[in-house]
Amino acid sequence: MDQRRRELLRIMELEFAAIDLNLFLDTHPDELRALADYNAVAQELMRAKTAYESRYGPILNYGQSMSQETWRWVEEPWPWEITFNR
Repeated sequence: MDQRRRELLRIMELEFAAIDLNLFLDTHPDELRALADYNAVAQELMRAKTAYESRYGPILNYGQSMSQETWRWVEEPWPWEITFNR
């Protein structure tokens, strides 16, 4: 698996963890360990997305990702077109 796919897969893993912790915190809002874990995952996710976008272009659209220099959404492959073979 190439570096781009590894980075995108890591982002997906972090997003899953953030969603899972978010759902847990919805029903257990006073769990400080879960809150600390959520914050740590959220920070790592932001760093991973920033690093990915600096190398390969925007990962999200509609105001969630800035586009530097040129409008890079027209470049291929688009994030949802990348296949993952393990």
